[in-house]
Amino acid sequence: MSEPLLEATEHQPGARTALGAALAAPGHAYLFSGPPGAGKAAAARAFAAELLAEEAADPENARRRALADPSPHPDLTWIRPPGNQHLVEEIRSRLIAAAAYRPFEASRRVFVVEAAEAMAEESQNALLKTLEEPAADVHILLLTAEPAALLDTVRSRCQAVRFNALPAAAVEAQLARTHPEVEAPTRRAAARLAGGNTALAEDLLVPPGSELRDAAAKLVEAAADGDLGDSPWAALISLAEEAGEGAARRAQVSVLAQAEAAGASGADAKRATKQAEDAAKRAGRQARTAALDLALALVGSWLRDIVAVASGAEGLALNCDGVDRLRARAELDPRRARRAGELVMDTRRRLQVNVGEELALEALSYRLEALLSA
Repeated sequence: MSEPLLEATEHQPGARTALGAALAAPGHAYLFSGPPGAGKAAAARAFAAELLAEEAADPENARRRALADPSPHPDLTWIRPPGNQHLVEEIRSRLIAAAAYRPFEASRRVFVVEAAEAMAEESQNALLKTLEEPAADVHILLLTAEPAALLDTVRSRCQAVRFNALPAAAVEAQLARTHPEVEAPTRRAAARLAGGNTALAEDLLVPPGSELRDAAAKLVEAAADGDLGDSPWAALISLAEEAGEGAARRAQVSVLAQAEAAGASGADAKRATKQAEDAAKRAGRQARTAALDLALALVGSWLRDIVAVASGAEGLALNCDGVDRLRARAELDPRRARRAGELVMDTRRRLQVNVGEELALEALSYRLEALLSA
């Protein structure tokens, strides 16, 4: 097993064993499942690199190109959804149709579908025949954090490779490599807050994630002080809007770039423009909702940590870089802080069913104030 694959599966012994065995006799379809940030994508890229390096004239060169992101290797196709859903046309053209052609330079072709749960039922049904009767030189890797969102008929045609949430220590070690400029306590806090999701931990170290953390703390502090005059919840909404706008722009650019690369013109170009606008709207809504949910989760983490500090369990605080701020609230009644955390969870659930976001956060803030500042 190569160094990149060993590194990608360092904290995933089950996946390492499965992929090591797969290299000896590669199957045609695999389902990499596990929580976000568990390393599925890194492992898939390293596994694909090994498949493409085998029998290559220059294995190291083939491996290096396959490991690059984006990859210039002509026999590796990596498909990401432009928004919150894969385009049916893209699955048909870039995977189903392309799988019928012979490799360009390697002895195999590898197709990776990231966020496979984002494939509509139409896309999944269209893919069934390719999964069931692929060409001998085709390998398909489906990556998902929600395997239940895939059809049973899709799952049953794939060999399962399971990934578990990473331990906080592993996430912290990764952050030390990628963000050495960030202070160690902040890296440790991000790792604890991320719940095994390396990507989320990295997001919490830079804006807008780091700003969301600070805004969440300020909301709790303002509620505890009985001072909501500056509407601290508005900062959370503003940051969520910023995240949504960024995701919308990226989705639109992605769809238009794909259309341009395919040489779309005339009616196809108009269709691509409409698809880009729709993808931008979907991606923007999804990112905004996700950012608001994260913001409330961070509010809940501060309340949880107040309970921990007030109960003499300071070492269990997730926000371990904010212990001084937590100690300043140690006089709060832990029972009230727990109840406040329940209110936050209730608001998170309500936001999933299209409740008015600003009104929901404002109402939550005043309910937290009534509890915490009493």
